[in-house]
Amino acid sequence: MELVEGWWKENKAAGRKPSTYESYRNAFAYFVDFLGHNDAAKVTAKDVIAFKNHRLSTPSPKTGKMVSAKTVKDSNLSALKVVFDWGVANGLVTHNPAAGVTLKVGKTARLRSKDLSDEEAKAILSGALAHKQGRENWKTFQAKRWIPWLCAFTGARVGELAQLRKQDVFQRDGIWIIHITPEAGTVKTNEARNVPLHQQIIDLGFPAFVQESGSGHLFLNVDPAEDSRGARRGLKNRLAEFARSFVPDPRVAPNHGWRHRFKTIGMEAGVPPRVLDAIEGQAPRTVAETYGEVTLKTMASAIGKLPPYSIEIPSQNSASQL
Repeated sequence: MELVEGWWKENKAAGRKPSTYESYRNAFAYFVDFLGHNDAAKVTAKDVIAFKNHRLSTPSPKTGKMVSAKTVKDSNLSALKVVFDWGVANGLVTHNPAAGVTLKVGKTARLRSKDLSDEEAKAILSGALAHKQGRENWKTFQAKRWIPWLCAFTGARVGELAQLRKQDVFQRDGIWIIHITPEAGTVKTNEARNVPLHQQIIDLGFPAFVQESGSGHLFLNVDPAEDSRGARRGLKNRLAEFARSFVPDPRVAPNHGWRHRFKTIGMEAGVPPRVLDAIEGQAPRTVAETYGEVTLKTMASAIGKLPPYSIEIPSQNSASQL
């Protein structure tokens, strides 16, 4: 376990994500428990192979479910290889026992699109509008109210939206935008970006909600000085449960499905893939795509091309269409 901590100390300074550290630390904790000792110098390739087979045939202690071959390969074996490599490079161990251990992962059968269907998207958005607070925490209630709509028109990751703060929503050049930034929490690319808001979100009152909110995080109950990772993870889980209540099909991840749907709807509207990538915060696919900049004006024009959703808007007296 000291290897993991040493690796993290160096890689934290290099900007690696805390989530990677947690994943690697968990993998090594499983490994140490399997070995029955914590001596890195005693580990052999046979130990790693036996651990791989154990993970493939034993339910996860966290979920009680069998883990996939992809998880074992990408999480467990990858962690062992990377950290032991670091140990060799730093003279802490003489060899990497995981170096030659492989696991072939077959392609999973794909039974449906990863996109949300029109019906599924409308079900989630309608549910978000109709959701009642009840005894639920106010910020959690507002997250269920607004984050599905933000997902629908930005394609952003749920975690990026969950950590939005009041100062991250503002107008620039007459355009309402959300500022997705590592300053607020975790951003996969580790790069801040501005994303214009669709007119339908503005008409529904999101900017007004933000202006009426207190300072700090809009959807998380954490002090500005606190680490928001735990609160963000909890909110993501609650949002996943909320979305799943409207999309029971287990073959699609309802929250992540918005990212796929955003691309599909965007391409149908004639928006260039590079612009959609910039809005979603995806890395350029070629060196050529790193030249020039996808400006706020370009993104606003693209989002303006996306059709609004025909959803019944709950009202105290009557229902209207937006």
